[in-house]
Amino acid sequence: MILFKKIFLLYFLIVAHIGWATVRLPKILSNAMVLQREKPISIWGWADPGEKITVQFHAQTKTTKADKSGHWILSLAPEVAGGPFTLVVKGKNVVTISNILVGEVWVCSGQSNMEWPVRAVMNAETEIQNADYPEIRHFTVQKSVSTRLAEEVKGGEWEVCNPKTVGDFTAVGYFFAREVYLKTKVPIGLVHTSWGGTHSETWTSRKAFEQSDEFKDMIATMPDIDLGQLAEKKKEEIQKKLTEAKIKIASGSEAAAWKEAAFDHSQWPLIKVPQQWEATLGDIDGTLWFRKDFTIEADDAAHPATLELSMIDDSDETFVNGVKVGGLNGWNEKRVYTLPSYVLKKGKNVIAVKVVDTGGGGGIYGEEKDVRIVTQSQKIISLAGDWNFEIESLHIETLSPNSYPTLLFNAMLNPILNFGIRGVLWYQGESNAGRAYQYRKEFPLMIQDWRTGFKQGDFPFYFVQLASFNAENGNSENGSTWAELREAQTMTLALPNTGMAVTTDIGDANDIHPRNKQDAGKRLATLALNRLYGVNMVDGGPAYQAMKVEGNRVRLTFTQIGSGLQVKDKYGYLKGFEIAGNDQKFHYAKAWTENNTVVVSCEAVTQPMAVRFAWADNPEEANLFNNEGFPAVPFRTDAWKGITEGKKFTIE
Repeated sequence: MILFKKIFLLYFLIVAHIGWATVRLPKILSNAMVLQREKPISIWGWADPGEKITVQFHAQTKTTKADKSGHWILSLAPEVAGGPFTLVVKGKNVVTISNILVGEVWVCSGQSNMEWPVRAVMNAETEIQNADYPEIRHFTVQKSVSTRLAEEVKGGEWEVCNPKTVGDFTAVGYFFAREVYLKTKVPIGLVHTSWGGTHSETWTSRKAFEQSDEFKDMIATMPDIDLGQLAEKKKEEIQKKLTEAKIKIASGSEAAAWKEAAFDHSQWPLIKVPQQWEATLGDIDGTLWFRKDFTIEADDAAHPATLELSMIDDSDETFVNGVKVGGLNGWNEKRVYTLPSYVLKKGKNVIAVKVVDTGGGGGIYGEEKDVRIVTQSQKIISLAGDWNFEIESLHIETLSPNSYPTLLFNAMLNPILNFGIRGVLWYQGESNAGRAYQYRKEFPLMIQDWRTGFKQGDFPFYFVQLASFNAENGNSENGSTWAELREAQTMTLALPNTGMAVTTDIGDANDIHPRNKQDAGKRLATLALNRLYGVNMVDGGPAYQAMKVEGNRVRLTFTQIGSGLQVKDKYGYLKGFEIAGNDQKFHYAKAWTENNTVVVSCEAVTQPMAVRFAWADNPEEANLFNNEGFPAVPFRTDAWKGITEGKKFTIE
């Protein structure tokens, strides 16, 4: 009996001790992480106020105490590349982190072109199969917004690069990391914190805005936001709109039968497909069902077929005649599902698609030609047009990332500012194009703000210039917001330790998300390899230096010509140049290379005053390169007023 009591007491003490355990690390300090080499290593977390904390890593042991609020942080001495290592943090409890590498850490951020995953790039299947790089690691910061500076990210974990995991890596970041790793054999850690469609103001801190003459009046108008009240107000507004439109939300298990072929959806409201449902329903997120009848002729019944649903934002489960035929979680992936021979029947058939949208746009969207059934006899049955729909449930998000400035800085950057990094890779700007002139100040402000926040000096900040897009709009005649945004990006190179990857040659005139992320990542890697990692190489294309008027023509000189200028065209013609006189009307110009300069002329302009190159939303024809294969940087020699001057960010 005495022995039993002793055992029970020991058990009680152990359980009590575990119950009191409070030492906790942030999510970014976790298994399989990569720590920045050759810089002090910050380890931080939370514990009971005054609790003694001991940290052991490699051959180092250091101690500290949690402050009155329970926060603690200490700095380990720099380490050289290597691993795997183990981190042990002891307080009242013990936390052990394993499989740690020391190498190079890069933050990858921006909007959808940085968010774009490897599984959606060109040649994705081959890229994924070959992605066996256990010393490349990836941490995705879970999407979140906050009106206050957050201490911890909403979620995230480190993943080791292999064919099972790489599909969800940021593609630009991965191709950058692969190129650097193959040249240096140093472990690479990617901290991916991005959100599609976001402008740079949401990635910038309140403090930075308050200290800026350009933005201090704007940030002073930002309200003190109660998220609870805001959520309730938004819920009421959505419910009112749906009630007015006679659209109801399902109750209980009502939706369980919506996938079945026999279910009668004839009384459901109609919605056009393809389109994101915000065009009809407004700003709602949640789970909606779409159903549509179609007819199959006898010759195609009981045979395999293909169902194409363009793209679905964010995820889907798709049923045909009650049989599940597919489902993906990827807002930017085309849905192409094979229908087995037993699915289709003669006469009426029905498709049911369950769509879950967690934020931003939602629904079946894309081009009409990509919403169809292709039968075994190659008959095409278009599914574009009216579909019936119903709402299973709503997900009420109080704020979108662009609702106010600072929201993503607060939630998705501030919590990782203690983490040691080598630098930042950035791909954003599309959402700021309408305010391109102001981006001249906002983008450098954001970069300096991040450098202040990380407290690691003027670390490298490399960014991708906007690719070519929008085949029918934006040029010198009617103005180009994208050209002006590219100019603002180029001007940002005045900041120390910045670099830019030009991608006008690898865009897609009809798709804002070009699938060639390999070259974008490789060009960013070239900047790092040349400037940081001792690989002597040209890291960019020709950049405008000066112009000289010679009668009725203009001679242009360039820096970054490498081993020489190149006209990337089988006929040898230079394209993309325009010239104007004092009437400020631009004309397509004849241009040619001469002793590593470019000469430009046009019969309609006898007294030239200005030259522009690749000045359009979609300058895909611009073909001045250097011999190393890098495209020339778009430019203009004039400073005439553009269409975005005076357009400023405001809080609504």
